[in-house]
Amino acid sequence: MSLPPQATLTPLSAEVVLGKTPSLKEPVLLGGALYWLEQRPHEQGRTTLMGRSAQNEEASERTPGDWNLRCRVHEYGGGPCAIGQRANGEAVAVFVHDGDRCLWRLDLDQPGAEPQRLLTPPGDRFDGALGGGLIDPLQDRWIGVLERDGIDQLVALPLEGGELLSLHQPADFCGYPALSPNGSRLAWVEWQQPAMPWDCSSLWLADVDGSGQLSPGQRVAGASPQDAQAISVFQPIWAGSDLVVANDRSGFWNLEQWSTAEQSSLREPSWEPLLNLEAEFAMPQWVFGMSTHAWDGERLLAIACRQGRWELGEIKGRQWQLIEQPCSDLAGLCAEGGQLACIASSPTQPSGLLEVDLSNGQWSHRAAAPCPIAPEAISQPQELWFNGHGGQGTQAWYYPPAGGGHGEAPLLVKSHSGPTAMARTGLNLAIQFWTSRGWGVVDVNYGGSTGFGRAYRERLNGQWGVVDVTDCAAAAQAVIDQGQAHPQRVAIEGGSAGGFTTLAALCFSDRFSAGASRYGVADLSALAEDTHRFEARYLDGLVGPWPEARETYAARSPLNHAERMSCPVIFFQGLEDVVVPPEQTERMAEALLRKGIPVEVRLFPEEGHGFRKGSTQIEVLEATEAFFRTHFAL
Repeated sequence: MSLPPQATLTPLSAEVVLGKTPSLKEPVLLGGALYWLEQRPHEQGRTTLMGRSAQNEEASERTPGDWNLRCRVHEYGGGPCAIGQRANGEAVAVFVHDGDRCLWRLDLDQPGAEPQRLLTPPGDRFDGALGGGLIDPLQDRWIGVLERDGIDQLVALPLEGGELLSLHQPADFCGYPALSPNGSRLAWVEWQQPAMPWDCSSLWLADVDGSGQLSPGQRVAGASPQDAQAISVFQPIWAGSDLVVANDRSGFWNLEQWSTAEQSSLREPSWEPLLNLEAEFAMPQWVFGMSTHAWDGERLLAIACRQGRWELGEIKGRQWQLIEQPCSDLAGLCAEGGQLACIASSPTQPSGLLEVDLSNGQWSHRAAAPCPIAPEAISQPQELWFNGHGGQGTQAWYYPPAGGGHGEAPLLVKSHSGPTAMARTGLNLAIQFWTSRGWGVVDVNYGGSTGFGRAYRERLNGQWGVVDVTDCAAAAQAVIDQGQAHPQRVAIEGGSAGGFTTLAALCFSDRFSAGASRYGVADLSALAEDTHRFEARYLDGLVGPWPEARETYAARSPLNHAERMSCPVIFFQGLEDVVVPPEQTERMAEALLRKGIPVEVRLFPEEGHGFRKGSTQIEVLEATEAFFRTHFAL
């Protein structure tokens, strides 16, 4: 491959990209201190609790050693640690330790304190999944979600230890409990199959009596699967006596408020839209612990996604007032007493903690790890709009190769997971790994992606394997048409749902010359019959009702059309994956090998759905690049 004279390539190594950079999650402000979770790929994906007091600028690890904070509710987890104050005012963390799946308490105001187990299982591990909880200071207990024997429950556990108390049994799934400041009411989210929580969900509310029991819960917002209009709600919070939730009945997840103090009856709540913007104040509820809005005691603050970019602001007098700060990729908002914090990045700044003093607007950004690239060497995302499936306007982010795009450059198309996720604009070192080697990268927000409203997300309804494939191929063609990539040097890669899109694109499109699938779906029928509870009916909406739409499942499954594939593929699969069983990858690879197509398979015995170990992530990136380089003769 010949490059233009101005191209100067300094390739990033996979170890620099992935080896030791931690992922920061779920920050919490409490009493002026800031706590957050840190997932460390160099420690086999272990997640630990970090903290920094109001008086100390240095962060310290609160759960060193072998502690691994992880929730496995609905397999995807999230929300493994609840932080709050006890009845005596002392700060406390209650977390799930993955070693025994039990709840443990850590007294945060006592330096060097050891965690205390609150729940003792009869065997080596607790026989259910716990997480997504909060601290109830009046009752001195933890409230959260228990998933066991195929059902969800809201449960409570005393902070001194004891037995789990069942508070509420939903019809199917539940999550995101929120306790009013005076402890008298509890709100939470419920949804029922076949709907996913971003398709149709409802907000429930119940009174809490003096003994800590709940009154019969009532639905106060959102919709049930039987309602004419599908509505999704996300993340209830309390702003004093007012209840705030994101609701997408307008076509976008906007914030609504109910002044509960003015209305004692729960039967006819009076919700007021706080804003009416074509922006998303929520994200698909795949995991617990996500936060897009927060109350600091006086102000309602939020992050919102507008046309694929995130912004930070305050809702003031029914107006959206932007807060100036340098980042366009935001998540995990928390606030307290005029301070806010979130996880943030920009096209030139790696992910880290963004903190803002609301009294004067001053901000600071502390990256999780130093950026290994000089700012001038970073390939920045260029917004790309093109005609996707059905001629509809579709968005992607194009990253030119080092030295700029040109007609000989190879192109990597990224199909994100979910498929409700989104291609974001924060600095992604894995993308820079490719651009530093002379590749262009196009990260596609295909139909079905979040960040562009409900109608954009619903483009994929009944069309998975069609709309996403067409959009990824069209994005590649748009880059080629601009003279920035070679038409015979286009690869596609993705994991999970993105792995399915990758395999389907290699079967049903002639735009691609190689592919990489990480734990991707190859057989939709097998997935419909053998997957975990959370996604057991997901394909009803993406493909069609099972088994009535069996023929559609067969027609869309790459495994049934291996004869249509003619280009090399590399597969990566965790053998502990219960979301997409390893058999899917093994059968697809065997079918291609029988046809004589170049195939490489990498299996990881201790990995599940989504690779957590740094060593695994490094191997995947290096092997993918070597595979593409070999077959493109670069």
